[in-house]
Amino acid sequence: MSRVSQTFERLSTADRTGRSGRGELIDIGGRRLRMVRAGPADATPTIVCEHGAFGCAADWAEVQRRLAAKGLKSLAYDRAGLGLSDPGPPPRNGPALAQDLERLLERAGEPGPYILVGHSMGGLMTRIFACRHPDQVKGVVLVDAATPQVWDMRLVPRVLGAYHAGMRVLGAGARVGLMRPVAMVFGNLIGLTGEAAVEKRRIYGSPSHARGAAEEVGRWAEISACAGELDFDPELPIAVVTAGHENLWPRLKALQVAPALASRHGYVEHVAGADHASLLGVRFADPIVRGVEHVLRAI
Repeated sequence: MSRVSQTFERLSTADRTGRSGRGELIDIGGRRLRMVRAGPADATPTIVCEHGAFGCAADWAEVQRRLAAKGLKSLAYDRAGLGLSDPGPPPRNGPALAQDLERLLERAGEPGPYILVGHSMGGLMTRIFACRHPDQVKGVVLVDAATPQVWDMRLVPRVLGAYHAGMRVLGAGARVGLMRPVAMVFGNLIGLTGEAAVEKRRIYGSPSHARGAAEEVGRWAEISACAGELDFDPELPIAVVTAGHENLWPRLKALQVAPALASRHGYVEHVAGADHASLLGVRFADPIVRGVEHVLRAI
């Protein structure tokens, strides 16, 4: 990716639309995506963090803090329609999501190389982007991530269908403020602290975020099918970090660790005591950092 003129505005307490949060709003061609950078600006490779369904850049705040403490540069961002980012044109499918990230990195002046870190549904986006840019992506860390094969598990389409319907209801309720008390209780299951915790709860209760999340989850099957047409290069270093003991949900775990086992430079760590959300938080973020360090050593 060639460098282009950078068009972005920094966020502090609030931007001109009244949205508040950390990071920058970067114009990717008539609409803006929010990005949060951490660590030394001149460090390489750049670690790109892809959040899961109903997530946002705040999810990665603790991981980014620990990576920066080790002298590593990272960035996290809100996908279109989520968090503080503007909506994107339909359909929000796999290619559209990958193109958004491509434009974001180009406009932000982040040419790579990259290590991709994907949580949950973000694991699908990570696979798509890595396979589109094999020359720039030098490693992948999958954090309790979805794989294309997970969609074939009997209960998954039903669960995600119910989740999609629930997001639509939450979006309607959020318009009249019904999500605010819910966000205070459930908006920070990750276990974030400080400004990131405040930001996460605020975004969790946002009507636009709920609508964007519902639309994205509604495309899960299509995004999964797109990712399923692609395979990681066996030479690509891949670390897999999963929530819970390795004997928990053995069929799901087998699907999650398969990319690492297929890599000649694979790494697997199961984090007992962690759940899908808390794996990113203060108690359990270190295994994710270890996954990144494994990929760096392999490079």
